[in-house]
Amino acid sequence: MPGMEKLHLEDALEDGPQMRSLLGVFEKDAQMLQKYTTDLHKCCERVLDAQKEMSAATYSLSTHLKVYEKQSFPLENDDSILISTLKQFTIYLDELSSIHQVLASQMGDSMLFPLSKFLQADLDEILTMKDVVKSNSSECDNALVRYMRHSKKKDQDKTRYVVNEELAVSRKKYHQSALHHYAALNSLQYKRKTSLLEPLIGYMHAQKAFFDMGRETLATQDLDDFLSNISASVQGVHSEMNEDTQQTVEMVQSLEQQCQYLYHGEPMAEFPFMPPNDTLHQKAGYLFMRNKQMLQTKWERCYFFIQGGNLMCQAKDEVAGRFILDLNEDGITVAPSDTDDRRFVLQINDPFHKKTVILQAENDKEREEWIFTIDNIVKANLIAIAGTDIDGRIFPSCNRSPFFFLFSESSLTGGRSLGGPPTPPSTPAEGGFIPDAPIQFDIISPSEEAKAFPGTKEGPQNQQLASDAATDGDRSAFCQSFVVRFLGSMEVRSDRGEQLVLETIRQIMAARAIHNIFKTTESHFVISSESMRLLDPSNNVARAMFQLQNISYWAVHKENPRLFGFITRTKAADSTSAATFACHVFECNTSGEEICHAINTATKLAFQALMEVQAAKKTQREEEAILLANIQQLADTTIEPQISQDGQFLILDEDLSDAGIESPDTKQPIAEEPIESEA
Repeated sequence: MPGMEKLHLEDALEDGPQMRSLLGVFEKDAQMLQKYTTDLHKCCERVLDAQKEMSAATYSLSTHLKVYEKQSFPLENDDSILISTLKQFTIYLDELSSIHQVLASQMGDSMLFPLSKFLQADLDEILTMKDVVKSNSSECDNALVRYMRHSKKKDQDKTRYVVNEELAVSRKKYHQSALHHYAALNSLQYKRKTSLLEPLIGYMHAQKAFFDMGRETLATQDLDDFLSNISASVQGVHSEMNEDTQQTVEMVQSLEQQCQYLYHGEPMAEFPFMPPNDTLHQKAGYLFMRNKQMLQTKWERCYFFIQGGNLMCQAKDEVAGRFILDLNEDGITVAPSDTDDRRFVLQINDPFHKKTVILQAENDKEREEWIFTIDNIVKANLIAIAGTDIDGRIFPSCNRSPFFFLFSESSLTGGRSLGGPPTPPSTPAEGGFIPDAPIQFDIISPSEEAKAFPGTKEGPQNQQLASDAATDGDRSAFCQSFVVRFLGSMEVRSDRGEQLVLETIRQIMAARAIHNIFKTTESHFVISSESMRLLDPSNNVARAMFQLQNISYWAVHKENPRLFGFITRTKAADSTSAATFACHVFECNTSGEEICHAINTATKLAFQALMEVQAAKKTQREEEAILLANIQQLADTTIEPQISQDGQFLILDEDLSDAGIESPDTKQPIAEEPIESEA
């Protein structure tokens, strides 16, 4: 049937934490179903025994059927056909509550028997199998511990064969019991839809045959059609269950045959040789880790996996993994080791943090694959730091803002940024990262007064930002919009560096994984030739704004192109303090290269416009200087004025020529307003 939840039989032997969690959901569902079916059985017994109280018993049954909708079964959908079918049954049961006569023998055969069979043959068997699987799992773990503790000395071959066979037998025993348990739980999902409906169908048929006097109430076409459809549905479920049972039997046989080589911790000599895979960059599986507590050494079996370049560990009963080691750090080495007289041991050294992790695999193939995987991650990190790949090809360079090139070059601005304090010299990416810097995982609401994060507008100004963002595309030469999700931001020491951005992305993703932070804030990322804005998609209110002159660097993650980050500068409050920098990390639905290309285009256009304004101002200043020089030259030249007969001053052409000023074609007297006498 569509939407039927099932356990994956191929994962029974692995017994991972996720599989244990999913198995717990199925077992909880079986327990709830047993409780519900037991109560339903009691209700049917009451209907059978209490003939004189048939109305109350039928009403109680109808009421209990309505409870199924409110049970919230983990594997039952809210729009299940079973729920709607049970609702329809309650309608007919309410009509039957007024009838007090019943055929006890027919109800006992057609109503109580299917429920009793379902309880005893299915639900009770599942609970018994649960205890058997649990016992076999404990026995398998004990056998594995004895196998792992066995010495690697040559004179122990006979004992090693015994413990290896003991491990194989216990694993096979656990695998078989787990497969049957999983198959029974899967089959229960089909039986649920038949065992709860068949007693009701039998009850309705018995009532219909017995109550001839109630023909007007029961002998209707609607009831006939309803019962026919439900019976056909139940038969269809039976057919599907039989087909699924046959497929399950075949799969169980196939899995038992294919998993023979997995039962032994160390493959037997007659098994075909399987070389380790030396191209892995991701791996997961159970390993034993050595822990030292005071003077005692303890080996703990945990589930190890690699996430974001970090080696993570998760116990069987833990919900999330915990951080063990950062494989992206410089100087990480991994090699086989001889520790505590154990076989298949590997050792990971981190000289920077002075940390050593000692692990033990089940066999040599597993150990070699873990060594290859960790070594591949370390090599990839070294290649990223060096800037070239294995073939010597240069990685695409990240984008650096032309504004920060202008602000950092003393030849243009005298060593000072435009309108701000001196920009501190850039440091390498390794020194620019602040390991203990706090991480902000969400953007503060625009209604708050505090700053959203470094480089953004303050809360009271966001009212204006919303209107500016709406008209930004009309007044800007360039404007593009993307859908992004904010992942986090943290303070850094430097204003640029590809490795600095990649390290910040790695640190934020690792922190989100360690702290189980899965919530992300989706925003519209509007890039224009004036600024970059984060808009709330619900009300188009700007959550934050970044001026282009405050953006110094941006880069895309090389392994996951959907992750990108950029560095912003925050001006100091006074001229004595230095500027601060922050790196902001986002995830987009498309490629981050498109967003970085849009930022690159916007900054180039804005920088070009700024250069045009600076050139225009420079030309204006040159013209003003020439004009001032002419006026100064004119003031230094002595010109003796001549007065005409009508009292006006005259300047002759030769006087203008001496002053270096061109005269007009006709001599025009420089007239002054006549001075009126006081008389």
